[in-house]
Amino acid sequence: MTASASSSPVKIRIENLSLSFGGVKALSDVSLDIRDKEILAIIGPNGAGKTCVLNCINGFYKPQQGEIYFEDKRITRIRPDRAARMGLARTFQNIELYTGLSTLDNIMAARHVLMKQNPLASALYFGPAHKEEVAHRRVVEDIIDFLEIEPIRKKVVGSLPYGMRKRVELGRALALQPKVLLLDEPMAGMNLEEKEDIARFIVDIFEGQGETYPDTPVLRDGVSCIILVEHDMGVVMDLADRIAVLDFGRKIAEGTPEEVKSNPQVIAAYLGEEKK
Repeated sequence: MTASASSSPVKIRIENLSLSFGGVKALSDVSLDIRDKEILAIIGPNGAGKTCVLNCINGFYKPQQGEIYFEDKRITRIRPDRAARMGLARTFQNIELYTGLSTLDNIMAARHVLMKQNPLASALYFGPAHKEEVAHRRVVEDIIDFLEIEPIRKKVVGSLPYGMRKRVELGRALALQPKVLLLDEPMAGMNLEEKEDIARFIVDIFEGQGETYPDTPVLRDGVSCIILVEHDMGVVMDLADRIAVLDFGRKIAEGTPEEVKSNPQVIAAYLGEEKK
């Protein structure tokens, strides 16, 4: 973790989080601080509880025990729509797009939580409502340009190849203007070239693009807090400032990539060896 990240304020604090489904414990007493100005990777074997952590943060799952704080506000068991309005945006392990809509419409759909005009004004579509939609459309066009998906902007998402649909989903998350970006296996199922593209986009999102996109704050200023769930260890080691390791719903290690890579418990978890 960089010096700036280690001195940054805590963006999300997870305290003693436990989640069960019937008799199955998905998470057990997990505590974790996610700081501003860092990319935190959550890794672990299949079924370790990585996606469950993201689902608890943005309200898809309701933990039985523990607390979650976002910018010192308690968000435990928050509704997903409220989480989105607060600035928590995410992508999904299994792509969750409107397959019958175009790329443009899918990304535009995320802007509705930011619209201020009432439904009647929007339906009549004149005056302030029209100006507001034009402004939102401009942001969406910037996101399409940034993700290099201009050729598919009018194409129906259901007809697109898998890698492009992953980009569209990332674009929809960016359209929410997130304070924290939750990425659930954004490179799963991709070839090497596609992974390199997504890794580049993640770095550029984190760092911000400055005056390249002056009217789109999420691209201009970047998203300085990213939580990444990913199985590709090469990608994780290259991108993450800090790594948390889960196994059977418990946190078994946390630290810099170098510290985690040499941790015997982590090696055992990934090799399927008996824990000591």
